[in-house]
Amino acid sequence: MLIGIPKEIKNNEYRIGMTPAGVRELISHGHKVMVQRDGGSAIGLLNEQYEAAGAQLIDTPEEIFATAEMIIKVKEPQPNECKMLRPGQLLFTYLHLAPDPEQTRLLIESDCIAIAYETVTDSHGGLPLLAPMSEVAGRMAIQAGAHALEKSQGGMGILLGGVPGVAPAKVTVIGGGVVGINAARMAMGLGADVTILDRSIPRLKALDEQYGPRLKTLYSSVESIEHEVVASDLVIGAVLIPGAAAPKLVTREMLKEMKNGSVLVDVAIDQGGCFETSHATTHQNPTYEVEGIIHYCVANMPGGVARTSTFALTNATLPFALALANKGYKQALQNDPHLRNGLNIHRGKVTYSAVAHDLGYDYLSAEDAIK
Repeated sequence: MLIGIPKEIKNNEYRIGMTPAGVRELISHGHKVMVQRDGGSAIGLLNEQYEAAGAQLIDTPEEIFATAEMIIKVKEPQPNECKMLRPGQLLFTYLHLAPDPEQTRLLIESDCIAIAYETVTDSHGGLPLLAPMSEVAGRMAIQAGAHALEKSQGGMGILLGGVPGVAPAKVTVIGGGVVGINAARMAMGLGADVTILDRSIPRLKALDEQYGPRLKTLYSSVESIEHEVVASDLVIGAVLIPGAAAPKLVTREMLKEMKNGSVLVDVAIDQGGCFETSHATTHQNPTYEVEGIIHYCVANMPGGVARTSTFALTNATLPFALALANKGYKQALQNDPHLRNGLNIHRGKVTYSAVAHDLGYDYLSAEDAIK
């Protein structure tokens, strides 16, 4: 298979879809790989390394989109990239379609086959291609929140861990999944007073057994969220409904009761955000203020640590990319129901039920699409 890896063009996005080691692995299986020149140079993945791995360096994205059978990316295709996609071309990347009607429309119009990293599943009920970036984003959320709490950044001027004789900051994490657990671990490591909310009793029990009294656990309800948010200095939104728009769990009314200079970090912003007052920001302008509360809503948080993220993402995506290239997408999807769950768009049809439901499209099952 001829595989193309273009340079990412989203604001401050320096990740690339495959490391040189990943490219070498694909080539060792008999595939050809084109990489856009300087696609990884900003994070120290140099043209020479890709050439040594066997890749062909290509100067423009147009050349890659015009010839590749499969495009491997990181972020969702931007409008001009969507317009370069060809009928029947395979796209393997993060999509986050539910809160993005324009991208969904353009992918439908392109007649491509779009497989989303974030809805591929595993036998444990997890999301293996979302997990590495969720780990990164969860850990970054505490770094970002701690920085935003500094007075010079608009925060109230609180050190997360406090100092002897001064109480630590109160941190609330909404959601006990991969993002939430990693955020809680980082916050506890810095000495903060941490509470995590989730609706899964088994998950809360597991967290309690793992961390003991260092981590407070609460069942998530409207009342418990409101109580914890109002009392918090830093709130991390770590809610995920796979493939669907995130529920709005923190309202503007709650913000009015919070302390001025408190901070919200919405890691769910890729799926539309779980705070009523959230809108996507960039690494260039990461924060804004509503009702005296600082909001950090960067939509590609792991892009801030792009080298770490690129290696972690390649480790996770490479086995699936190999399956798609070795078998062809239809056979690969037929053989692996977990990879099949990643199919979101197929030749003009929406093949992921949550996306169809949220955006008002007719739904065609992935099984029927690839018959």
